Amino acid sequence: MPARERILVALSGGVDSSVAALLLHRAGHDVTGAYMKNWINEDGVIGDCPWQEDIADARRVAEQIGIPFEVVNLMRDYREKVVDYLLSGYQAGLTPNPDIMCNREIKFGVFRAWARAQGYGALATGHYARRVLSEGGTAELHEGADPNKDQSYFLALLQPGQLQDARFPVGDLHKPELRRIAREAGLCTADKKDSQGICFIGAVKMGDFLRAYVPDRPGPIVHAGDGRELGRHRGLHYFTLGQRKGIGVPSNADHEAYVVVGKRAADQALLVAFDRPGAPGLFQSEVTVHSLSWTGEPVTAARPLEGRVRYRDPRVALTFEPHGDGSARIRFAEPQRALAAGQVLALYDGTRVLGGGIYG
Repeated sequence: MPARERILVALSGGVDSSVAALLLHRAGHDVTGAYMKNWINEDGVIGDCPWQEDIADARRVAEQIGIPFEVVNLMRDYREKVVDYLLSGYQAGLTPNPDIMCNREIKFGVFRAWARAQGYGALATGHYARRVLSEGGTAELHEGADPNKDQSYFLALLQPGQLQDARFPVGDLHKPELRRIAREAGLCTADKKDSQGICFIGAVKMGDFLRAYVPDRPGPIVHAGDGRELGRHRGLHYFTLGQRKGIGVPSNADHEAYVVVGKRAADQALLVAFDRPGAPGLFQSEVTVHSLSWTGEPVTAARPLEGRVRYRDPRVALTFEPHGDGSARIRFAEPQRALAAGQVLALYDGTRVLGGGIYG
């Protein structure tokens, strides 16, 4: 059995973190549960932000397990490090990834710092990922055992110190087994639906969220092939590369749909084309990533790796060519679809997550 640790568990009010706390408690660790209060929808954004229900469920789970519980207010930090990042990115024409940034800056950033200040030696979450210790004692990040629930992609920008303190107790479980454990323990979250939406904000549609904070900047919808104006849009921030739904112009062609292939900042033009392999700008064989971050030792020489170009996509073969300035050239073995600027490429060596970078 591993040495007894004093561990803070991030209880979200969902079943995954509930079972994480349960397993650590059963293993004999000194466990406390804490809910991160990040967002309470003070501005009246349309959508469900069930933070009160989540706190109640998290508190009840802690009582059922028999561990202490508290609420940690991180609202100011969350606004500065996640919401402002999200809004400024969309205003700049990017497609940010708030879930990845929330993990690095809030959960394993501010919240981890708070835990360490309180004397905790580790921070546990309900992520479907595995932390494996090398022979030298260095923590490695690996995919979760359940391929349908693996969340290692969302942890790709964690840094070595953050990973060293991280614990992922449910990473070796499959979801049905996890729910069975929760039911057998009588946890109130055993059959609670998984949360959807923006990290810690709740079931709020991104369009509604942006509408509340980013002013509309209308512009033309332009055919990328021949330059024809097909219609008008309310703002480029409502669209991302590869998007098919909600463009607002009919294709007038049987079995063909328009897809977003680019944005032109000069005249706020949304560029569209028919969704075909030859659509200009839709597929890329090479891309530059910047703001590289590593979970362990940096990769400093060109080498073949694998990458997950977005969450739930399979790993694909690529060649990694570092530039030495925190950026790299990525050459894919096969062209990849809709690599939106601002999104994250996670880099893998087999099941191990080496790190990631942001599409430029």
